[in-house]
Amino acid sequence: MSRLNVSQWMLGAVAVVAFAAGVQAKTLTISCGAVGAEKQLCEEGTQAWAEQTGHDVKVVSTPNSATERLSLYQQLLAAQSGDVDIFQIDVVWPGMLAKHLVDLSEYTGGAEDAHFKSLVQNNTVDGRLVAMPWFTDAGVLYYRKDLLEKYDQDVPETWQDLTNSARVVMAGEREAGNDRFWGYVWQGRAYEGLTCNALEWVSSYNGGTIVDADGKVTINNPHAREALALAASWIDDISPRSVLNYTEEEARGVFQSGNALFMRNWPYAWSLAQSEDSSVKDKVGVVALPKGGEDGSHTGTLGGWQLAVSRYSENTEEAADLVLFLTSYEEQKRRAIQGSYNPTIPGLYKDEEVLTAVPFFGELFETFKNGVPRPSSVTGESYGRVSNAFFNATHQVLSGEAEPEQALSGLERQLQRVGRRGW
Repeated sequence: MSRLNVSQWMLGAVAVVAFAAGVQAKTLTISCGAVGAEKQLCEEGTQAWAEQTGHDVKVVSTPNSATERLSLYQQLLAAQSGDVDIFQIDVVWPGMLAKHLVDLSEYTGGAEDAHFKSLVQNNTVDGRLVAMPWFTDAGVLYYRKDLLEKYDQDVPETWQDLTNSARVVMAGEREAGNDRFWGYVWQGRAYEGLTCNALEWVSSYNGGTIVDADGKVTINNPHAREALALAASWIDDISPRSVLNYTEEEARGVFQSGNALFMRNWPYAWSLAQSEDSSVKDKVGVVALPKGGEDGSHTGTLGGWQLAVSRYSENTEEAADLVLFLTSYEEQKRRAIQGSYNPTIPGLYKDEEVLTAVPFFGELFETFKNGVPRPSSVTGESYGRVSNAFFNATHQVLSGEAEPEQALSGLERQLQRVGRRGW
């Protein structure tokens, strides 16, 4: 009997004994994302737990935009609503939402020790473990292997290499009759996803992380200006103007339909690109994002999602148990194989079944382990304002409303005002 089957049998046996003793079934509500296969995998995981325990679980989907989702969560929590027991929260939200969340260390029995230490530290606020790591992320570059070979182009090492190759292949494909083909698609809407993309550009050019670890605003520098200037040059050249309203799914739709050479996205898009109905099945490669230049670095913004229990839940113990089930080794393995969601347990990156399903997990382990963090820890509850200011300033540059120097000078002053009131 496999480790997973043994765990299921034991939990099922416990459930039978408990309910024979008259334990009352409860209904829990969990908020899950709906990007890619997220909702389906969440429903499957929660259903497995429900069958083992005898409780019921309702899965509530939320906006795909992280910015909109955070706003919804803040409204619910500010009202001390018990409508949602478990929240799926972004890696940058623990500091902002901590006061509304349960300390899970009272229920974990040390289970958090099996996860990446950096994520456990990220989720620990004032000594309280307010969320368990569920899956981690870092931005990666998807590319069409067949088209790079067709046009004798190399996998890009730098952003300029990407720009040059995108122009060559795009011109060739359009000449061949595909007038909808583009060189590069990414997340350009004014939302948290643009903060992730722009931070990758800036960091890859050695331009820092917006606000440094000491709380100093560092974004207005020549490297950051150079990075944003290059990105702005892509619009109407290798990227469609509509990219300025793309989130993850719009970019994936273009790439997966065969109409783009390169795409920046998260690892979840791999399993979808490899699905039977995908136009690019078996034609896709994945590598670290390009460097800013020869002296730059390959940088992927640290992403990922955690599971947290609301302080206003009336089913705290059961909710914590469901969180432990969903973040367990067995469940993370299932999600990695079926949906290419990055585990937060290091051991799974050596699991042969996982690596067979998602080969680049092994090759890009260091990228996932050492993704560049957004400045959420140092800015605390002010992070939302910091990110909003950053992605709005970036969007102005990309849309041609402002030059990089003008936008970043204004951003610097804005962030310094926020910082003076205390991060």
